[in-house]
Amino acid sequence: MASRAGPRAAGTDGSDYRHRERVASHYQMSVTFKTEIKRLIYIHIGLWLLLAAQMCVGHLKLLSYDQVAMPYQWEYPYLLSIVPSGFGLLSFPRNNISYLVLSMISTGLFSIAPLIYGTMEMFPAAQQLYLHGKAYRVIFGISAVSIMYLVLVVAVQVHGWQLYYSKKLLDSWFTSTQEKKRK
Repeated sequence: MASRAGPRAAGTDGSDYRHRERVASHYQMSVTFKTEIKRLIYIHIGLWLLLAAQMCVGHLKLLSYDQVAMPYQWEYPYLLSIVPSGFGLLSFPRNNISYLVLSMISTGLFSIAPLIYGTMEMFPAAQQLYLHGKAYRVIFGISAVSIMYLVLVVAVQVHGWQLYYSKKLLDSWFTSTQEKKRK
């Protein structure tokens, strides 16, 4: 064997790497999916903080009603969407399947369901804005329904990808569990 600074071992041309051990593919996938899910969770936390800040400013009347409107009804249950993210983060250190499944189920209940309700709740206001050009709620001079629909679109994508990668991660963990049981 050659040292870092010394010459290459005699009789080798550097192409003998194929026999070396490699990291199993399900472990590589697990790391990749965990990284992606963490990114999505941090984006979700950012969205959550923006909504929480908007709700606090609206309720505490820190700014006038002309600048920040009162929150829509769907925003209150959406605040619980931080719970599934916590379960997701708790599942990573020890590959805890139970926490990951709990995170996936509660994401549907606390994240996706309020977003669907929010789409239906804001539809009349969006229709009013589209047909008559009148916005009854504003956030810093921009119609609140436009901003909140933008937030809804981003949140649906974040939660959709989070569920997709969680399912892939769960499959990866089941693969490694099944391989351990065979041995």
